Amino acid sequence: MLSIHLKNLIFKAYHGIYEEEKIQGNIFEVNIAIYHHPHHTIEAIEQTINYELVYELVNKRMQIATPLLETVVMDIAHLILQQFVLAEKVIVSVTKTNPPIKNFIGNVEVSFELKR
Repeated sequence: MLSIHLKNLIFKAYHGIYEEEKIQGNIFEVNIAIYHHPHHTIEAIEQTINYELVYELVNKRMQIATPLLETVVMDIAHLILQQFVLAEKVIVSVTKTNPPIKNFIGNVEVSFELKR
């Protein structure tokens, strides 16, 4: 099984349920792992998953303000499987780096795994 990883993708976005998040936004980190099983040695981009196109898909989706990170990770996973027929499994994680929680130091992350 071959895996392709896009790591530490940073986005300014406006996901969240609080008005403050919708106005000020937050910094989010996205990590993606895509798995597929090539039947032959890969010698052309058409035989694998083009990570540049994956990034474009993720960038576009991250720009759509959404109340819940659960929705975001599930949407990204479904979009990847829809657009990339070679993908057999995808794991998507989105981290909110500065959640607006009183006295909270750290970040929160939501992950989703989807198989074809």
